[in-house]
Amino acid sequence: MPDMKYILVTGGVISGVGKGVIASSFGTILKSCGIDVTSIKIDPYINIDAGTFSPYEHGEVYVLDDGGEVDLDLGNYERFLDITLHRDNNITTGKIYQQVIERERRGDYLGKTVQVIPHITDAIQEWVQRVAHIPVTPDNAPPRVCIVELGGTIGDIEGMSFVEAFRQFQFRVKRENFCCAHVSLIPMPKSTGEPKTKPTQSSVRELRGLGLSPDLILCRSEKPINQGVKEKISNFCHVGPEQVKFLFILIISIL
Repeated sequence: MPDMKYILVTGGVISGVGKGVIASSFGTILKSCGIDVTSIKIDPYINIDAGTFSPYEHGEVYVLDDGGEVDLDLGNYERFLDITLHRDNNITTGKIYQQVIERERRGDYLGKTVQVIPHITDAIQEWVQRVAHIPVTPDNAPPRVCIVELGGTIGDIEGMSFVEAFRQFQFRVKRENFCCAHVSLIPMPKSTGEPKTKPTQSSVRELRGLGLSPDLILCRSEKPINQGVKEKISNFCHVGPEQVKFLFILIISIL
């Protein structure tokens, strides 16, 4: 059986930049090529799940077949990819800490001091690897690619343990089986009307400083961007021009 492939989707500059839809789109493209896909959503909040969230803050809770109350992004995954996910496909900081504390209470760590590194980061990696191999289609075909969306933005203190876990994870599963796609925003201030690449440069620099180098940079913008901007991002972000993709936001007004 070929090795499992992992695609990590991260975000920079602002939250709500479209990581969930992009992760779902990756899966749709792979499925059209006959490749079975599964998805994991990581939410760095300390809540165990989304069941007690105010819908005014996070939108409606999405309920899975097994009763798991999760983030709305998992609903996107199920609809885009025609798969059936379960509660373990949603990882939260609360779930990870709960698992590690239960292990410590049972004595699984044999009296060691329990720390973020290695105990929390190892728990994250083990969870991802375990869930990635669970079939999510009616024919129980084993997935070949696991798409992992890391919620929030790079640099958030809540997500640091997850970023460190994936820094280690890329070597655990071998670098050729791991792809990092970074989604960023290219703002266009009305005062100048020019696309600004500095926020993307800063977020990629921070991501690389934390040990993850993006293989793809996906830039969201309000208008199509020219080739010169792509080459500028390529030069400053240590990727080839073919690794920079622009996705402009199409706004349709209905009168």
